[in-house]
Amino acid sequence: MRVQEIIVICLFLIALFYIGRMIYRNLNSKKGCGHCNQCGVDFSNVDPQKKKDLL
Repeated sequence: MRVQEIIVICLFLIALFYIGRMIYRNLNSKKGCGHCNQCGVDFSNVDPQKKKDLL
């Protein structure tokens, strides 16, 4: 029974590390929407004056 508890604890710690790493990467992402061209999105065809057409 002792070996099973150690295996379960190890799997739990690995899963906790994995989830923590995913959360950390999402919160500290260098991607943004500041139109700085780092994400590779082309905003040249976007016209801010046509905002009312989208609603």
